[in-house]
Amino acid sequence: MEESGKVQCPDGVFDDRLVMSGSMANLTDATSLQQFEELLKNNSKSLTVVHFHAAWAPQCSQMNDVMAELAKEHKHTMFVKLEAEAVPEVSEKYEITSVPTFLFFKGGEKIDRLDGAHAPELTNKVQRLGSGGGGAARAGDVPKEDLNERLKRLINAAPCMLFMKGSPQEPRCGFSRQTVQILKDHNVHYSSFDILSDEEVRLGLKTYSNWPTYPQVYVDGELIGGLDIVKELVESGELENTFPKTVSLESRLKSLINKSPVMLFMKGNKEAAKCGFSRQILEIMNSAGVEYNTFDILEDEEVRQGLKTYSNWPTYPQLYVKGELIGGLDIVKELKENGELASVLKGEN
Repeated sequence: MEESGKVQCPDGVFDDRLVMSGSMANLTDATSLQQFEELLKNNSKSLTVVHFHAAWAPQCSQMNDVMAELAKEHKHTMFVKLEAEAVPEVSEKYEITSVPTFLFFKGGEKIDRLDGAHAPELTNKVQRLGSGGGGAARAGDVPKEDLNERLKRLINAAPCMLFMKGSPQEPRCGFSRQTVQILKDHNVHYSSFDILSDEEVRLGLKTYSNWPTYPQVYVDGELIGGLDIVKELVESGELENTFPKTVSLESRLKSLINKSPVMLFMKGNKEAAKCGFSRQILEIMNSAGVEYNTFDILEDEEVRQGLKTYSNWPTYPQLYVKGELIGGLDIVKELKENGELASVLKGEN
């Protein structure tokens, strides 16, 4: 949790084609622990999908639209929206630390989880779990994307793609864990796909790539190999030239700080502050009549944590002028009260 007491909202990918429609019997809100438990009990024979959301997070609003569309397609699945901060008993029980987060229940028991705003993965999980893992296509089902086209798209989703069991934060096999550690040790920037979350991808990619095991690593759409190949690249000294290089965090922070003569690192952006301190500093900055840019630290965990250490300033917002830290809200308030803010922002002091 951040100082504002709000759970953080990670960045994600959304499907712009999904649009909110009218109310449906299988799409509802849970506003209390009792109501949540009753919904699980009454729908114990089929799948229940619970979206832990926050009203201030635009990603959650978009994923609510996705839920509404899925509810139209999957009449026998119950979709529940639950505001994470309004029903803390439920959020704490299931260790909800960020929004959006989705939990999947059957028979009153949690069977799966999805963290983040990933519409395609949410759709896949609803289809797989709601049908019991498979089954014949039904009238009205959305036609599936050709598997090879889907695999090609996934492989090229990032310059370096790791198909693994689990996630980098929670690997679910030793080989995946070792591969993640090697990529981390060598500062390789990559994205990952959990093959345990999608049986079609897990089986299909073996045939597509003619590589029978996991993990699998791809660079620029080309298969590099598995753990043994990655280890060989390390031993031969070729790994640095094979994988896309990541700019060091310090270099990245310097670049961001100097992106504009006046840079404000905050929760949210100019259009929508996501905490009271950020909202106050925006009001002061806007009244100063000086051009400035912002960076939303809620969208980048690495920057959010790294900048605290880099600047030796533990809280947000943080204001920089010509690459130099000015301070946070209290400092900016003092400068305004003393009549010095305008000259500081112009770099005259």
